[in-house]
Amino acid sequence: MSDAIKVGFVPLSSAARGILVVFCDDSLKVGPATAKALGGGIDLVKRAAAAAAFKGKSGAVLDILAPEGVKATRLLVIGAGKGSGLKANDFLKFGGVAAGKLGAGAATMTVMAELPNGAMGAEQAVAIASGLRLRAYKFDRYKTRKKDGEEGGSRADVSLAVGDAAAAKKAFVAAGHIVDGVIIARDLVNEPPNVLFPEEFARRASQLRKLGVKVEVLDVKAMQKLGMGALLGVGQGSARPSRTVIMRWDGGKKGEAPVAFVGKGVCFDTGGISIKPAGSMEDMKGDMGGAACVVGLMHALAARKAKANVVGAIGLVENMPDGNAQRPGDIVTSMSGQTIEIINTDAEGRLVLADVLWYVAKKTKPKFMVDLATLTGAIVVALGTEHAGMFSNNDELADRLLIAGAESGEKVWRMPLGPEYDKLIDSQFADMKNTGGRHGGSITAAQFLQRFVDGTPWAHLDIAGTAMGAPKTDINQSWGAGYGVRLLDRLVADHYERK
Repeated sequence: MSDAIKVGFVPLSSAARGILVVFCDDSLKVGPATAKALGGGIDLVKRAAAAAAFKGKSGAVLDILAPEGVKATRLLVIGAGKGSGLKANDFLKFGGVAAGKLGAGAATMTVMAELPNGAMGAEQAVAIASGLRLRAYKFDRYKTRKKDGEEGGSRADVSLAVGDAAAAKKAFVAAGHIVDGVIIARDLVNEPPNVLFPEEFARRASQLRKLGVKVEVLDVKAMQKLGMGALLGVGQGSARPSRTVIMRWDGGKKGEAPVAFVGKGVCFDTGGISIKPAGSMEDMKGDMGGAACVVGLMHALAARKAKANVVGAIGLVENMPDGNAQRPGDIVTSMSGQTIEIINTDAEGRLVLADVLWYVAKKTKPKFMVDLATLTGAIVVALGTEHAGMFSNNDELADRLLIAGAESGEKVWRMPLGPEYDKLIDSQFADMKNTGGRHGGSITAAQFLQRFVDGTPWAHLDIAGTAMGAPKTDINQSWGAGYGVRLLDRLVADHYERK
């Protein structure tokens, strides 16, 4: 995997190279090693700060070119605010802010991982390194001509000057694999649909075998044998055959029940016969953000050799409107035996998830299941793009996800479930219908999914507002965010490895 930024760790006493990045609090105070590196440049910082009205607020940057008295080509002073109560996400942001100041072309950068009260810990320095890599990500592999200043892209050799270089290097091994997982998920979401269709997606997921992940790919014939009529109905109008991929990482105790993550993988969604409007339909290449997250997560867990048994499952389809396509009014039989009346062929993701959830619940008997899906526009109306919507039949699992969301910065917000909503998806012709109309659209979609978990502790994450096209942040400038990889890796780490 190529990287725009290469990160290494050196002692705090190392000489600065290239661009120098330092941190100050809201009184412009810096740490002792930083003061030594700045030398006579401290007065320059104070004068420049006064001229630029720089107050050292968290994430604010004072950019000084050719700083007099400092052995650096450029000096970036990043504010850390009061410097107390900082969390891992703050350091992740600091790394992103530093990377955001890199221009096109190659650069060398030294980051003084020190606050006014002393050297940052290894985990804090590693968070800065992760933020640097995440911010530097670009998806431009299909550009043959670039604008002025973009020709070489941003490339940097970054040295983080830390108090304990050995500890930081060790901690960054696992963190680096998590970043790799996010980048994999971003790449998958950003790929054009003529490149990433179900068979190709399954092929890429199968590459996890190199890390020791057991991968099983179910083709159409295998899914027909299993009775996956809900999933297969979605894909029957496409020239590209559907696939289901089951990935297993056995890093925990032998015989211990796994935890499971299920992703919606609609590689392109036209809406089918209930066709979408033409405007922004190109965004529907990202309707497989849930499946992308699961693949990225499985990479992260396997690469860092997580001490947990984990199943990842993705249903891969294209929803196309040809003469063989599913029609409104059709009735399909799911793997569970429950029948579904198709009211709107654009409510297809829940049909894919229904069969994969049932398969995972019955075949792997997990401790819990979490599914991720770019499922409804209704969740974007409700929550915007700051939180994913979370629905769960289990309070303990929901609480764990809320904690993991706060810790990782990939936030979730719990939404209601209740039998009162079931009447909206009752059908007079089948066991249920696949949509309950506009009112409570994200809730009725979750109610539908709950009918296929067979009592397993379960949470559904509607990531329609967070996985693709979300506002750019300090650590993500990409259309595909890779949302969910860090959240779910933290869930596994917090509750199944750090008991």
